[in-house]
Amino acid sequence: MDLSFDEIRRIHRLEKNTSQLVEVEKEFYNELHAFLQKEKQAYLESLKDFSVSDTRRFSNLKKMVEEIFSMREKKLLNKALIASRTKEASEEHMALQEKELFKKMLELLEEHGALLNGLFENEAAEKKPSKDLNNLSVRILSDIPEFVGSDMKEYGPYRKGQKVAIPLKIAKLLESRKLGEVVREG
Repeated sequence: MDLSFDEIRRIHRLEKNTSQLVEVEKEFYNELHAFLQKEKQAYLESLKDFSVSDTRRFSNLKKMVEEIFSMREKKLLNKALIASRTKEASEEHMALQEKELFKKMLELLEEHGALLNGLFENEAAEKKPSKDLNNLSVRILSDIPEFVGSDMKEYGPYRKGQKVAIPLKIAKLLESRKLGEVVREG
């Protein structure tokens, strides 16, 4: 399908009047790019002829395309936010580039949602210290006998080279005494 000024106007009008994404071709942005290149050439020619109506037409076209892009972007963000919470994702009415953006947004939102889930994990989850936001991963640099930390809990014994997840205060203490080094994850 070749895009036209009227088709862009139709899409613009529909995008403004609905909260859902308006159905577009999968290759919408590629077609839009080709159409805009033609229109830009006509616009540049109109500048030579001092044609005010052609100049105005291109300005209106540019404004409509920017608004379509902005509205679709907002709708994609909203759709990704809802999908991250309901776990029901639909790529209906999306162009190829939008599908890619949607997937990336969904991944980021799910990653961010895991942070919230980590805050509400129950007591049984304490056996998985890597998910505890107050623990740091530490590589032990020297053998350390069992000891009682400032939180009155027992830690160790640890062997040189061992990687352990321990509370922030204990990790900083070991690091300051050159007995361990915090391992930066990611």
